[in-house]
Amino acid sequence: MTWLTTFSGQHLDFSNPNLLAFNIGDIAQGLSHECRFAGQIADFYSVAQHSVLCSMIVEPQYQREALLHDATEAYMKDIPAPLKRMLPDYARIERQIDSLIREKYELPQEMSAIVKTADLIMLATERRDLEVDADNYWRILEGIQPTDILITPLNPVQARALFMRRWEELMF
Repeated sequence: MTWLTTFSGQHLDFSNPNLLAFNIGDIAQGLSHECRFAGQIADFYSVAQHSVLCSMIVEPQYQREALLHDATEAYMKDIPAPLKRMLPDYARIERQIDSLIREKYELPQEMSAIVKTADLIMLATERRDLEVDADNYWRILEGIQPTDILITPLNPVQARALFMRRWEELMF
């Protein structure tokens, strides 16, 4: 078996994915139950909430892309970057899924520099507010300043609702 049954009942076949397998409800569901930092933080903080916050700190033309920048993680989980670099097959499948999601939602094929920067700004903000590895220097965050946003982690139901509200705002 090479497929995943999604929350809505769709089947995503990892060996032969197609656009029909993806929908925003499944993305919201998956991301709202996916904890940032591989769950190695004191309080649950979801990728859905992270994505919404990313979408709020970019200019309007990048907001939908920022909201969906981690959409693959709804289906493939959030693997820490050091481990992901050791898994070339996983990375290849993730790129394929990302490409299909970007096609379906009419996003640029490559993540915009603005969205990458917003992701780093939110990482710096999360590190500050969630007290993640505060004693060590993170070179990736060199020159990156956190936002004025104060993060208060939401539970999965709240994060899913927030994600869906943000999606609705951006679609209308």
